[in-house]
Formats: sequence, structure tokens, C-alpha cells
Amino acid sequence: MRPASLSDWLAASLDKQGEEPVYRQLQRHLHEAILSHRLAAGSKLPSSRLLAQELGIARNTVTEVYAHLTVAGYVTSRSGSGTYVAATAPETLAGETPMSDGAVPAPGRALSVRGRRLVDGVGFAPTQWGAFMPGVPDVTEFPSRVWSRLSNRHWRRPAPSLLTYAPSGGHGPLRKVLAEHLRTSRGVRCQPEQIVITTGAHQAIDLAARLLADPGERVWIEEPSYWGIRSVLRSLGLELEARPADGEGMTLPSSVSGLPGGMSSTNSTNSVNGSHGSHGTNSETPPALILLTPSHQYPLGMVMSLARRRAWLDYARQHGSWIIEDDYDSEFRYGSRPLECLQGLDTAGRVIYVGSFSKTLFPGLRIGYVVVPDALVDAFAKGAAELYREGQLQQQAILADFIFEGHLSSHIRRMRGLYGQRRELLKEAVAQRFGNALPVSGDDAGLHLVVDLPPGSDDGAVARAALARGIAVRPLRPYYMNPSDRTGLLLGYACVPDAQIGPAFGILSEVIEPLINDPSTPPAMPTP
Repeated sequence: MRPASLSDWLAASLDKQGEEPVYRQLQRHLHEAILSHRLAAGSKLPSSRLLAQELGIARNTVTEVYAHLTVAGYVTSRSGSGTYVAATAPETLAGETPMSDGAVPAPGRALSVRGRRLVDGVGFAPTQWGAFMPGVPDVTEFPSRVWSRLSNRHWRRPAPSLLTYAPSGGHGPLRKVLAEHLRTSRGVRCQPEQIVITTGAHQAIDLAARLLADPGERVWIEEPSYWGIRSVLRSLGLELEARPADGEGMTLPSSVSGLPGGMSSTNSTNSVNGSHGSHGTNSETPPALILLTPSHQYPLGMVMSLARRRAWLDYARQHGSWIIEDDYDSEFRYGSRPLECLQGLDTAGRVIYVGSFSKTLFPGLRIGYVVVPDALVDAFAKGAAELYREGQLQQQAILADFIFEGHLSSHIRRMRGLYGQRRELLKEAVAQRFGNALPVSGDDAGLHLVVDLPPGSDDGAVARAALARGIAVRPLRPYYMNPSDRTGLLLGYACVPDAQIGPAFGILSEVIEPLINDPSTPPAMPTP
């Protein structure tokens, strides 16, 4: 197909009156045209403005579809030149005839069961920036000049030792300054040797799960919880069991006598097998791993009480379970000092402490860490080297200097004030528009808050309708492993300039407002 005829083909294919949203139809048709080679690699697509005019749809719709295709690797964008079809498949082998339209491809090996479980249901927003993307810091405020100066220092005469594979555990100077930083800021009890540098929290949890649990063993996770970590654990063949969180954090099994936070095992948990998706209740059997976010539960935001923390530590000690503590954004606490971590209370060596610099600095840095008990130091260092063959030592060296010179601490203090101000602006915008009709929670710490929608609302449809208007939010329901009646939105405020918070929430309000009187009302998509 010639790009010049693309508009005619799409106009004939789109059903603007159908149940499937126009942006989904457009995205699907372009996927098929590229993968079937109707649009050849290197073909230039019409501009978003021209295609929108020719199809009679909103330009934002075309822009969002082009953005999705770019992120997914179907097209590439060249500044000042336009959007081009990427090479998505190898060239035709010698002697083969290119597939014609409608031809059925030869059968090939499909995704594995594990692969399907990993990718099913995963839906990333086409943008990871702007109102109101949760979990994203304001990277425009990052002290890039300081970082550039430190980077130039190391690149002026790069040490050969920093341009090769990383030693076991990571760059020594970074582990040293990080140990001191964690001791003073988070109450972590550790020596530099107990720290293993990773490429983020996902890799740290992947490493811990691989070394400490075998396929088929049980893992307790919070309900709700971050689906990305669930994907990591499922891909390892582990059986996930969701335990509900109350106002004090994740609840303990009813078999725990004399400790707070126990719940009836008959209705408090559900499990999903990492390999087969079976359901059942196994809450009385001690798990191999327990994943907790005690300083700021994700996504609901409650803080685990001291009594509950001690109860979980005692449970892990008694039953030989490992606790993985994900301390993902605890530095940003408003109105009170950041709480000390669970690991600092552990006297039995059962806590694996995980953190990263994605929220405090910028996500693209891809540097995280795991702090392990003395008995596991050698295994984790060797395991990381064997599995991942780590590098990025130049980045680790720059970060070590950044921390040593005090820039990390000052940046966190400054951003805590900025984020706190934006949090208040967003809360005010919600209250002014909806009063008490939309409860707000989870706003005492972190980079987002949770807005509950009226019962019966479709938060996924609200998120899609908002995205079509240029507003990115996360629906709450996908964070639940099991069906939940609670419906709401995660609204991030960290990466939204002060002046944009009110207007952006005004746009989102147009999607939410019809639900106040009738939660079953389907959110309206923007008109062309």
C-alpha cells in the first residue's frame, strides 16, 4: 500500500459509530498494515494534522496513536522530518516471495504459557510524563549541571576499571556512601558489603526471588499491590497469595496468636498460582517470601504501624520466611519525618531491603540496590554477577560523588517541599470541584494520591477517556490481584507544574462529573 492511499483505506475501515473506540480501531489497523507489510519499512506516514483532517477525527487521537506506535517500536519519529514505518521484521529471505495481502503466515512457535502470563493485561500509557502520571518525579528539576560536572570529571580520563563489567556487588565507593546515606536517612543497619547494586527495584526483587524461593513456592503480597512486581514473581513460577491491607498494613494470618493484625483465613486471602492461575486459600501455610511496602503502601498509601511491623518480623523469624521490604518512595513524607524502615528493626536477619533512585533522582538512571543480611552477602553478589553481568560503573561512580558531596540529600529536601506544594494544589482542585463526593486518600507521602470514584464506576474507562484528552491517570482496579468493588484513580502530582494542576484537573473533571449522578454512565470520548 502506498502511504498516499493510507487515508482512503483507513476511512473505509473505521467505524465511528461502533462500540470499539476510534483510537483503538486506528491503532489496530495501523498495527496490521505495518506487520503485514502493506506499509513498507521506511514509508512516511501522513502528519497527525493531515491524517486527522482526512479521517474527520480529533488530532489528539492521531497523536496518541502515533505515540503508542513509537513506544511500541512500529514507527520512528525524526525531528523536523516526520514519522516513518520502522523495520519490524527481517528482509525476505533469498528465494522467498513476499506475503501478499490476506496471505496466511506459516505456523511458528507461539509464546510460552509463562510468556503469555507475563504480557497479558499489561497496558502502558503512551506517555510516562505529565498530568497526572503517578510515580514519576519532576525530572526537569534534576540538578543536571552538577551531574554534568561530575560526569566530565570521570570521562575526562576514564579509568579502565570503570569501563568493564562491574565487580561483585557493584562499585565499591558507591556502596560505601550509600550505606552511610541509608543509615542516616532511613535507619538501615548495614555495612557497604551488604549492598548489591542493581538496575532498579524490579531487578533487585527478581534477584531475591530467584535466590530465596523455588518455582511453586508461595509468596504473600499486599492486596492491592503493584502489578509489575506481580509479573516478576509470576514469571519465576511462584504462587502468589494476596493478603488484604487494612489501616495498619498487610494483615497477618489468624494462626498468629497474641499478635495484632490477624484475620480470619476463611475469607481474607486468595491465591493465584504463578503457572496455572488456579484459585484457593492457603493462608495458614507459611510462605517462602513476604513482600511489604511498610513505609508507604502502594498504591493506597497507608503506613504500617509499629505493632504490625514487629508482628511481621516475629512471624518471619518463627517460620523462616524472608521479608522483602520495598522502600520505593519513603523519602517524600509530608508533615512528619520519614519513618524508619522495617529492616532497621530486624534483629534476626530476615529482611531483604530494596530501594532505587528512580523517584529521588530520575527513572532513566536505572540504578537500584538491595541490602541483604550478612549470611546472604556472598550469594547475592555472585548471583547478580552470574545472572546480569552488570556494568554502568561510570554512572555508579558519578552517583557516588553526587551522594558524597551532599547533592542527593539537598535535592531530596528541595523536592519534598515542591511535591508537598503540588500535593496541596491537587487536593484543593479536587475539593473545589467535587467537595466530599470524591474521597482522597494516600496523600501523606509519595508522589501520588488516590481519588475514589462512585461505586459501580468503570475506572478503566475513565482512564482511557482521560488519556484521549491528554490526561494520564492510572485506574485503581488493576492493582488488585482479585476482583474488587473499589474503583478509583491514581493521580500523580510530582511531574505537573503548579500552574497546570488546576487546568489539567478541570479536563479530568469533565470525564468524572457524569459519574456522580450515575456511576454506570460510560465516559464520553472526545468528539472529533
